[in-house]
Amino acid sequence: MAEDVDPIATHTSPAEGSNLTTVMKRRLRAVLVDRATPRFTELLASALDASKPGPAIVPLDASLPPARLDALLHAFDPDEVEDAGGVTTVSSDRNGVSEDTAVIVSTSGSTGEPKGVRLSAAALLHSARASLTRLGAAPGQRWLCCLPVTHIAGIQVLVRSLAGGTEPYLAASVDAQTVTDAGCAHISLVPTQLARLDPAALAGYKSVLLGGAAAAAGQVDRARAAGIPVVTSYGMSETCGGCVYDGIPLDGVSAEVRDDDGGRIWIAGPVLFAGYCGAGPSGQWFRTGDLGAMAADGTLIVRGRADDVINTGGHKVVPAEVVTALQEYPGVRDAAVFGQTDPEWGERVVAVVVPTDPHDPPTLKMLRIHVKERLPRYAAPSKVVLVDAVPMLPSGKPDLMRLRQGLSDLGAGTN
Repeated sequence: MAEDVDPIATHTSPAEGSNLTTVMKRRLRAVLVDRATPRFTELLASALDASKPGPAIVPLDASLPPARLDALLHAFDPDEVEDAGGVTTVSSDRNGVSEDTAVIVSTSGSTGEPKGVRLSAAALLHSARASLTRLGAAPGQRWLCCLPVTHIAGIQVLVRSLAGGTEPYLAASVDAQTVTDAGCAHISLVPTQLARLDPAALAGYKSVLLGGAAAAAGQVDRARAAGIPVVTSYGMSETCGGCVYDGIPLDGVSAEVRDDDGGRIWIAGPVLFAGYCGAGPSGQWFRTGDLGAMAADGTLIVRGRADDVINTGGHKVVPAEVVTALQEYPGVRDAAVFGQTDPEWGERVVAVVVPTDPHDPPTLKMLRIHVKERLPRYAAPSKVVLVDAVPMLPSGKPDLMRLRQGLSDLGAGTN
């Protein structure tokens, strides 16, 4: 459904003359969706249509608790709300959004309050077309969408489908039967989904785009050895999703690791967002929240989140590097690492571990020795919490907020 853009005229003050400045704005529609709603694809196509653009859209998870949905609707202040019952016009103080906004994505993150990321049609389509080119996607090859379309990864599966002139296959969940029967050539997964799938289910796929969170140690190598054409993806909502594939930026995108900024990764290019809701436009370069390094062959290595860095006794520990070391231990199936306030050391390294054998879990001593063989001794965990599973966010990232706040109800015990 395409709808006309509403022009809003603003006048200068009489003292400045009678010049007229026209500011084009478009309505903002909040869309309450689940991941298998075909209607959302139609609305997305309309929002991206340059010839007759429909309203800008902000997708929200229809299954969220009512109080959470109300809070998000209040924060984004849409002109319209669409749910299964239709479209409702609401009173908005915003009176639309800027014309260059096609989609607003509410970032989840692992901590903190969500922000609205404004994405233009041009940025989304550049990202999608560059992705299709890099993957070698041929005309008519379909994508399986099994990620939430309230997150950028799910949205971009739909945009790639639209850019490639194909109809996406929408799946409410991912399992071997669905993946096998979908008849698709391309799929985007988070590491947890890949780990749970039988490699045989992905045998006919031309590409398996893996992102959203860091893959477990050895996971990508094992998948490729099994014949799965995995392509790792790095990016975020502010870059229209993945913009670096297997360490190499997509066409038109630049990535830098700035030593004068503590090793932060910076991104530039036509995939950058237009700005945050309620803030000014974004700049030419985007300062990510991640630490990185450049490999000898020029590819980008993502070390982990800068905000997650643990300062213990004056030493800085990157949790993602400790996680990788722990996952290389034979008795560890999965792990997460974070800092816990400590009166003596400032913070101490805490490891949350899912043991391969719950009846014979690794001890703290074993894991400390293992980590110290791979990383500086101060990176070794001083506490280990055993759990049945690491809690995850819908985006596929570990739920660090829950880990920090609710260790007591997560699992079996500590050592």
